[in-house]
Amino acid sequence: MKLLKCPVNGVRAIQEFSFGGAVREMPEGSGCSDEQWADYVFNRAGEPGVQREWWYHMASGTWFIAERETVSDQVIRTYLWNGDDAS
Repeated sequence: MKLLKCPVNGVRAIQEFSFGGAVREMPEGSGCSDEQWADYVFNRAGEPGVQREWWYHMASGTWFIAERETVSDQVIRTYLWNGDDAS
């Protein structure tokens, strides 16, 4: 069974979680161009390495960030987002 650590509730079965996508910085301002928005929505780097991802613990309603090594699928750490580290 695959496990993931919720920063609030501890280690739980992966079935209790929903993947929310990679943590990425949105284009600045509401006046971004169509090209900038399309790049944000459709283009991903995709190279192997550590990726920061949004995860949702469905049982507690907690959104958090997991740092995961994409080659080995090993989760390095999980933590709550504080608003300053969304790069």
